[in-house]
Amino acid sequence: MAEKTINITLKVWRQGGKYGDGKFETHDLKNIGTDMSFLEMFDVLNEQLVSKKEMPVAFEHDCREGICGTCSMVINGQAHGPMKGTTTCQLHMRSFADGATITVEPFRAKSFPVIRDLVVDRSSFDAIIQAGGYISVNTGQAQDANAIPIEKDTSEKAFDAATCIGCGACVAACPNSAAMLFTSAKVAHLSTMPQGAVEAKKRVQAMVNQMDKEGFGMCSNVKACEAECPKEISVENIAKMNREYISSVLGSDKEG
Repeated sequence: MAEKTINITLKVWRQGGKYGDGKFETHDLKNIGTDMSFLEMFDVLNEQLVSKKEMPVAFEHDCREGICGTCSMVINGQAHGPMKGTTTCQLHMRSFADGATITVEPFRAKSFPVIRDLVVDRSSFDAIIQAGGYISVNTGQAQDANAIPIEKDTSEKAFDAATCIGCGACVAACPNSAAMLFTSAKVAHLSTMPQGAVEAKKRVQAMVNQMDKEGFGMCSNVKACEAECPKEISVENIAKMNREYISSVLGSDKEG
């Protein structure tokens, strides 16, 4: 059975750099296979541009398996596109109708300056992790997996937070360009587990302070971050981080 194909009009953002002027470019693409991923569709576009000796569209990708978090695009106004719990690389062209006009632009945030076209600089996330998103306490040699009993509910909450891939969709979706969901996921992941609880107070202060230094906005409970997160990280982590931060600042041993 022949693969179904569609024709689309692609409006893609082109920008030469952080301080360059940007604009939308329109391209008509014919006979795009509906089983293609969104990034494969961009591969087709770039092949056509190169064949015409034109500059290909710059976009980020690595694993193309929804793991690395680099395939960040705003598609028709939604971070990663219309499918819930899906990264751009996992989005397929069957999600779009024949004859559709698809607008693609980079994540828009002051803390994510455009490098070129659809590629943004997310090193601000790296700075937040470097500020405290790790365990530095010397725990000695690696222990057996069952040496530290952890309740199932506790481990599940930690693993749910750990699924964050740091793509930045939460920042792109937030009207305040807040990084609270990303930061709270990293804080919750580590502080929930006994190995990370030792440095919990120091960690949450360091990471929140760095988040503010990077120029991200504050959370106003719109919850667009949770709605657009490809890993469906819960905003409950933001509440947990806020409690931990207040507790650490006040010097209380209670989370609240």
